[in-house]
Amino acid sequence: MIGELSFYGLYMPWLMPLALGALAALWGLRRLLAATGLYRHIWHPALFDVALYVLLLHGLSRATYFLQTGSP
Repeated sequence: MIGELSFYGLYMPWLMPLALGALAALWGLRRLLAATGLYRHIWHPALFDVALYVLLLHGLSRATYFLQTGSP
């Protein structure tokens, strides 16, 4: 995952679009969890959100690595 992405001549690291994608997925999951009422059973929602974001970012980075290299 070393390298950069060119966005109309602006070079940014690959981690930036992955982080934005994980943030968008987190917003969707938070809305889903709040709508179903599962946040009532979570002891510390802020820590849960951070952990969920890290897991989503890790999953996205692993998925893009697998797509680039073709091996797990």
